[in-house]
Amino acid sequence: MPKEWILNSATNRFQLNFKRNVGATSEAIRECQPKSLEEWRNYYFENVRAEAHINELGKKLYVKITEVLTAEIEEITEEDCINYIKALVIDRTYDGYVSEVDTIYGQLQELLEVKISPAPDKWDRLYNVDFFIKIGEKYIGLQIKPVSKAPSIPEIYKEYEIQRKTHEKFQKEYGGKVFYIYSHKSENKKIISNTEVVKEIKEEMKRLSKIINTIGKEQHQ
Repeated sequence: MPKEWILNSATNRFQLNFKRNVGATSEAIRECQPKSLEEWRNYYFENVRAEAHINELGKKLYVKITEVLTAEIEEITEEDCINYIKALVIDRTYDGYVSEVDTIYGQLQELLEVKISPAPDKWDRLYNVDFFIKIGEKYIGLQIKPVSKAPSIPEIYKEYEIQRKTHEKFQKEYGGKVFYIYSHKSENKKIISNTEVVKEIKEEMKRLSKIINTIGKEQHQ
C-alpha cells in the first residue's frame, strides 16, 4: 500500500497520467468494447500509444521518484516538520474561522444583528437544526440548505415535509420556529437564496421577545 501511494502521488504530481501522455483512455476503451483485458491491452498499444512509449513514462516516473522526490525529502528538516504542523493546526484553523464568518450564518448574524450559534449534535439528530438564535430562554432553529440547481428545489421541499415533524417538536420544546436558509454560490461566494427569510426570522424574534416580556411582567405583579 505505501508503495502504491508513492507511485500514485508521483504520477499525479508530474502529470504522467494526463491525456497528452497516455491518450484518451476512457474514449478508447468505449470504442474498443473489449471482452477481455488482453483484448484491451492489444487495442491500446496498437491504436492509442505504443508500448515503448508507456515504458518510457514508467522510466520517467522512476527518475522522478528516485532523484527528484528523494532530493526534496533530504532537504526537509525537523524544523520544517514542526513549522508545518504548527501552521496546519494554528494558521489554517484561523484561516478557516475567518472564512467561516463569510458563510451564510456569518451573513445572517450581520443582517439580524444577533448572535447565531452552532446547534449541539443532539439537536442536529433530533430536530434537524444546524444553528440557533437564543431569545431569553427560548430558541429559534436554523437549517442551512445548499441549492446548486433549480431542479433540486422540489427535493428540498420534499425533505422539508419529512423533517416538518422534528421542527414542530423543536418549537414545542423550545418555543421558536425552525427556518430553512437556502444558499447558492455566486462567483465562488455563498449567498442567501431566499432573502425573505431574514424578515421572517426578525418577526419570530419579536414574537418571542414579546412573550418573554409578558411572562416577566406577570411574574413581577
